[in-house]
Amino acid sequence: MADRVPFVDLRPDASLAAELEAAAARVVRSGRYVLGPEVEAFEREIGGFVGARHAIGVSSGTDALIVSLLALGVGPGDEVVVPAFGFVATPEAVVRVGARPVFVDVDPASYHLDVARAAAALTSRTKAILVVHLFGRCVELAALSRLAASHRVALVEDAAQAIGARLHGTQAGALADVGAFSFFPTKTLGGLGDGGLVTTNDDGIAQAARSLRVHGSTQRDEFGRIGGNFRLDELQAALLRVKLRRLPETLAERRSIARGYAVALAAAPLDLPRLSDDDTYNPYVVRVRGDRDALRARLAAAGIETAIYYPRSLTQQPAFAPWRVPTPEADRAAREVLALPLRADAPARIAAVLGRG
Repeated sequence: MADRVPFVDLRPDASLAAELEAAAARVVRSGRYVLGPEVEAFEREIGGFVGARHAIGVSSGTDALIVSLLALGVGPGDEVVVPAFGFVATPEAVVRVGARPVFVDVDPASYHLDVARAAAALTSRTKAILVVHLFGRCVELAALSRLAASHRVALVEDAAQAIGARLHGTQAGALADVGAFSFFPTKTLGGLGDGGLVTTNDDGIAQAARSLRVHGSTQRDEFGRIGGNFRLDELQAALLRVKLRRLPETLAERRSIARGYAVALAAAPLDLPRLSDDDTYNPYVVRVRGDRDALRARLAAAGIETAIYYPRSLTQQPAFAPWRVPTPEADRAAREVLALPLRADAPARIAAVLGRG
């Protein structure tokens, strides 16, 4: 058998490892470990990359969503419209702040929130629409922005998978009232642990988010609101600064691999994601026309690892049973999607397996 093709390999090359080790040593020697100069520098640098006036480092992508919602004043009695397909953290954050997630089915081509269904889901209790830039592709926000404005509700971006993705020239995280990013190690910009980011162009939201991440503090020993311990570590900030410098190279590599898949799998019984230099393919997800489990087994037998993002729609998850509604497109996506490895050798290897019938 040929060498195994892992779904993901998080080990850095020698050059990157050396830079990461130097950054870690710098933090160790500094004696500053939480919300210090590394966090401040990272916030400036990534805010400039995203194109947002404010970037607030927090402890995880989930906490970035929680802080974003709290900064908008979302709480008990409120409703937040969310897509029915994606990661659990999106509706979980809504429940964590005491609000009700209102699940809306998705568009079958993009897996994004269906605009017409979102409009029908709005009520007098709706406080926000939470969109997810799933699989590194930005949601087309024009209609949703008009919808949010006309109903005077906030628009929130879950950009956990979309650092570097663009919509009409604007980066994810700078498209709505507030954005939330994850730096989980498997993300396009991933730490060596957990971390997250809140982005906004609104001064008031930024001020609230900075307070919320330190227990609602506005100055030392004064707490004006209930917040939490949502602080980003200096160590993760220093490591992310190193990887941020390489992010354009990382994005270019991902887009190149996506182009390789478009050629190699053009005749395969798969629906491929659109090919666009605006997308980041985190992860690279296809739709299987046929028996997904059989295809996974064939690829596994050839040493090629795959993953399923996500095997259940969010309305099928037991945790969200109280808010369950019919979402047939999300349910169908959960049965058919398959994530392929983002490695330069993967497209040809997979095409060879499928070519053997």
